[in-house]
Amino acid sequence: MSEEAHGTSNYIKIWAILVVLLVLSVLGPMLGIQAVTLITAFGIAVVKAYMVAKKFMHISEAPKFITYLMVTCLVFMLLFVAGSAPDVFKSEGDNWKKTASWQYMPPEADHGAENH
Repeated sequence: MSEEAHGTSNYIKIWAILVVLLVLSVLGPMLGIQAVTLITAFGIAVVKAYMVAKKFMHISEAPKFITYLMVTCLVFMLLFVAGSAPDVFKSEGDNWKKTASWQYMPPEADHGAENH
């Protein structure tokens, strides 16, 4: 690891980039455009996580098995989300109904749930 990679100015530069990305991720949803909100919420979060892992955690300088371990954990996390999301996002199914979620919805967002 070189000295210039650990210099204070390098960390300040990365910190400044992370602050700018934070501001963008906060301002993006204020536009009210769904695509912009999704890009700023998830796209910028992925970029920030990558920068932190690479620059502050020095993942790129770690042994290869650490990188493989991180990728494996990420794949398992994505599989868990993909496997559980269909059930989490459903509001009703065979012999069950998610009553707590309907309790907090405004009447105009109900879309006639009591007719099902």
